Amino acid sequence: MLLTLALTACGQDDGGSEPATATRTQATAPAPEEPGMRPSAFARCATCHQTAPGRNGIGPSLAGVYGAPAAHEPTYAYSRAMRASGLAWDESTLDAYLANPRKVVPGTKMAFAGVRSAEERAAIIEYLKTL
Repeated sequence: MLLTLALTACGQDDGGSEPATATRTQATAPAPEEPGMRPSAFARCATCHQTAPGRNGIGPSLAGVYGAPAAHEPTYAYSRAMRASGLAWDESTLDAYLANPRKVVPGTKMAFAGVRSAEERAAIIEYLKTL
């Protein structure tokens, strides 16, 4: 299928003509694990977290979490431990926290044991960057 997509893209000219609908759909449809697309590993997070700004679930909304300080969502009641953690959510802190939340922030309200797979954590972090 990748070869078909590559050959289809090579046949496009820059003259502004539109490709056939079926070809355009195949050539531009993002793969499920591309940034901006929700990875399957995020299903565990979605059990407790929303991705819309200001919409909390059991846990806080994850909208805008990448690059933000810990406990940044003003409408969520974070644990004292999270508020006092001093963390900023970048790749390193998110990776460590997703691997073992209670080790990184002892006293966190997050009862999740963690994501063991480094590959799954990386996919989740890439997705969080897009929110």
